[in-house]
Amino acid sequence: MIDGVLSFCMIAKNEERDLSKCLDSVRQLAGELIVVDTGSTDRTADIAAECGAEVVPFDFTVADFAAARNFAIARARGQWILMLDADETLDPAGVPAVEKLTAEDRNTGYFLQRYNHSTEGENPFTDNVVRLFPNRPHVRYRGRVHETLDASILAAGGKLIPTAIRIDHQFRSDREARRRKNRWYIEILQQEIAADPSDDSRLDFLAAEYHQLEMFHEATEVAERIARIRPHDARAHLFVGVYHLLYEPDLPRARADFEQALKLRPGYPEAESFLRSMEEKERGG
Repeated sequence: MIDGVLSFCMIAKNEERDLSKCLDSVRQLAGELIVVDTGSTDRTADIAAECGAEVVPFDFTVADFAAARNFAIARARGQWILMLDADETLDPAGVPAVEKLTAEDRNTGYFLQRYNHSTEGENPFTDNVVRLFPNRPHVRYRGRVHETLDASILAAGGKLIPTAIRIDHQFRSDREARRRKNRWYIEILQQEIAADPSDDSRLDFLAAEYHQLEMFHEATEVAERIARIRPHDARAHLFVGVYHLLYEPDLPRARADFEQALKLRPGYPEAESFLRSMEEKERGG
């Protein structure tokens, strides 16, 4: 246990099925466990308390995941924060690396490798998420949904560094439940965008939500908006080019998008690959 050094924080609602496994994976590592309960009606709060966690209720009448996570961080006394969700567990092999990193005083957020496993037997996939970070006043989440704190670390001159520390994520892939969540997130993202039109970071998540619902026309419109807002962003032009190529076919626009991406980032492999594929199909036709 790293007493006074590492605080484990999480938010939870109706997580009685997974919670104890998550807390068991970190309880010997963290000096304190903080569980912010956003309105559970099952045994989530009782299980957390039985595991030795401080359980704090949070009013989630207005959905704001960043506010809930920041509420947990504000109660933490450790020099470092480890943040997981209830359906995630820390791989024991990563404990020494966590101990080593948290022994240092650095303004750095660390990416953990998240292995996502579907309960429905879908192929697992991996992504990287910042879940280990210093407990400093400037490090806070933002975004009512799809909340991140990466920008707050970078804005204060900090760094984001990848690690080999692994967490396992067991997610339930109920299609209808997932689609309901997509629609809920779209509603919240639209509210955020309306409240602050200057924050274009929300648009990336909005396009992704539309895409997951197979609302490709709407996703394309958002992608076009992103490219207009970020004219010097090669990735934004690649992104909209993919939509113009595959989902809302407009081959001349797709070609122009990929060429602009290449102009902004010479040698951009993905843009070159799409252009090459288009040329091969044209020759074949």
